[in-house]
Amino acid sequence: MDIRIKELLDVTQQKYGLDNYYLHTHEIYREVTMLGETDYLFSMEWFPSHIKEWKEDYNPEGTAVITIDLQSRNYKSVIFVDGKSYANGTPFQNTELNSVIQWMESEAGIVYGKQFHLVKEEIGDYHFFECIDGIPVSPGGRMELRFDPEGRLTFYSVYGQFPSSSIVQEENYSLTLKDVEPLARKQMQLIDYPLYEKQRLLPFYGIEEIYITNDGTATIPFENKSGAGMRLNIDQVMVWEQVNTEPFERTEMRLQEGVTIEQAIDHEPHPDSFSITDVEQAKCIAAVEAGLSQLYPYFSGQWILKTLHRERGCIQATLRLKVPSNLAFQRKLLLFIHAQSYKVINYMDNKPLLNTFDEFQIEEEISVSHDEAFDKLKSWLELTPGYVYDLVQKKYVLCGMLDCKYAVKASNGDVVELDSLE
Repeated sequence: MDIRIKELLDVTQQKYGLDNYYLHTHEIYREVTMLGETDYLFSMEWFPSHIKEWKEDYNPEGTAVITIDLQSRNYKSVIFVDGKSYANGTPFQNTELNSVIQWMESEAGIVYGKQFHLVKEEIGDYHFFECIDGIPVSPGGRMELRFDPEGRLTFYSVYGQFPSSSIVQEENYSLTLKDVEPLARKQMQLIDYPLYEKQRLLPFYGIEEIYITNDGTATIPFENKSGAGMRLNIDQVMVWEQVNTEPFERTEMRLQEGVTIEQAIDHEPHPDSFSITDVEQAKCIAAVEAGLSQLYPYFSGQWILKTLHRERGCIQATLRLKVPSNLAFQRKLLLFIHAQSYKVINYMDNKPLLNTFDEFQIEEEISVSHDEAFDKLKSWLELTPGYVYDLVQKKYVLCGMLDCKYAVKASNGDVVELDSLE
């Protein structure tokens, strides 16, 4: 065993009191962050000593699954399966909030109140969210700790970027609902919401969430918060003349690559972290066109190529229909392009899911106009400050998140809570 790996194992076993455990498996893997950086992670599975043989596909109760960031040496997660721990002692002096906060500040290298804040506290269970000077962040990081009745750690997880001040565009929040009313009016849409038990579609007017920059001049789509940092916007209608009637053969894709300790020490960039060049972009667009002409030969002009990004060694193309429906769930197509041959090797289409609604009937006729509905909904709008990562500026910028927990029934103008539509 590599001496550097052995050191990590020894430190982990001592830190978390794993005297009653033995190492079952370990591996190094890497992933790309939203900022396009490469993280190397070391994952360990420690089995309780009384488990001598185990042939199942899942881990036995009490297994300690621990992951550490190899660059910062911070632990990303410590999870005892089924909440059962056989560890000796606990890394905490006590499980009171102040002690937990001090440990997390030291463990994750972040400051309470400035980079994370408490959102839920119960006996033996703490939940924190990422923030910037107390203001929520999107994509938002989160931290969670749980303890058993004896005070032993059973679950610890930290996820997020917790950005440095160098990529935060700090300013004073000044946006008001009056400032964003014209944008809010445009964000209100007529949507057919499925009522599964009744097998019907209920038409209602609702607000599509969106982020509005602090100066009120630009918007950032809500879906941006979960997007990859290296995503390349295309927005091109796909048109082709020649069709390919040959059957499409899927190629199996690898889910995760194995990496070496040398790659981690050298901090070799993940292949998915590289930008897509202009030449690669052109080849990918041609590949998407060829793939569509085979998979959907008679849909020329009906698909829009929205984005390209690298994922799992491939280049993934995301497509939407040119003419969207009123359904709450929209058609989405993912094409996986081989990064060397530039051919589509696999795809995912959510049409089978949407086919569920083909037999649903429209619940009621529409009798309320868009403007009438907005006037009813206007007093229920919410605008809350938040720092959002802007893929264009590559900075966290202060925005207002426009949202609304209520909707207007298109049949009679009644205002209802979205949660009550089920």
